[in-house]
Amino acid sequence: MTLNFAILGAGRIGQVHARAVAGTPGAKLVAIADPVAAAAESVKATYGCDIRTIDTILGSKDVDAVVICTPTDTHADLIERFTKAGKAVFCEKPVDLSLQRVKDCIKAVAAAKGTLMVGFNRRFDPDFMAVKAAIDAGKIGKVEMVTITSRDPGAPPHDYITRSGGIFRDMTIHDFDMARWLLGEEVETVWAAASVLTDAKIGELGDYDSVNVILRTKSGRQAIITNSRRAAYGYDQRIEVLGSTGMVAAQNHGENRITFADKAGFHDSPLLNFFMTRYIAAYANEIAGFIAAVQNKTETPTTGHDGLMALALAEAALKSVAEGRSVKVSEIL
Repeated sequence: MTLNFAILGAGRIGQVHARAVAGTPGAKLVAIADPVAAAAESVKATYGCDIRTIDTILGSKDVDAVVICTPTDTHADLIERFTKAGKAVFCEKPVDLSLQRVKDCIKAVAAAKGTLMVGFNRRFDPDFMAVKAAIDAGKIGKVEMVTITSRDPGAPPHDYITRSGGIFRDMTIHDFDMARWLLGEEVETVWAAASVLTDAKIGELGDYDSVNVILRTKSGRQAIITNSRRAAYGYDQRIEVLGSTGMVAAQNHGENRITFADKAGFHDSPLLNFFMTRYIAAYANEIAGFIAAVQNKTETPTTGHDGLMALALAEAALKSVAEGRSVKVSEIL
């Protein structure tokens, strides 16, 4: 069975998903929607799909599933409209910036008996999947501590900062999801510190560019997350999980795996410099997981609940920074 897709939004992330859909067995990209004609035309020219409006796609009988890549404030409404119309929905994170709106949306999807997957692509990175598989196989014993390093090579444009929801909701939210996944338990308390160290303008816009977070579960398991909007050496993505009998780690990806040595020392290749190149395989695996869930009528790998919990941790982190204390997640939900 081939699943026919439409993508809503032909911007940067829409193009990433267009490539993933077009390259995944069992999927066919039939339509793209975007108010910017040039963006839609670019996707059409590359993959041979139709250009349609969102309203047209809503009623299209040849569309089985949609990938929502539109601005965040449109996500929840589109999820509800398309699940009510009987389409399977994959939506980029977050569902919304309001916890209550996310809760209402999840209820609406359930009432429509719809299918919703929220895009947390890092769970689908081959290296991170191998880390999780090692944990699940008991190779490091019981998980005790998780360390996640995620640093961007540079900050996004200032106009993006104003509509992103801030670093915790936009950037750290991926790491909150990874932490929940790797810890294997829900987080009970959040402590966060945040600064503006790389760009004063980001602070003027009410956001931060350098943050650290400590998460703790009821049993005492901990996750430490460190984020920065500036890493002069490239896109820094590392994970380490300490267990009772061992440790498993995933390291950075370079442009190649070549090491050169001379009298000055050993030199590795530069790191990959953008999420679109670092996570190509993850985006493909993510879409494949969505297709399998729809075809097999099983729960999606990442759910609306996962989206809700990651956002709740972001809100707890913001409250922790504002009030200078550890915040219980129960205060937020």
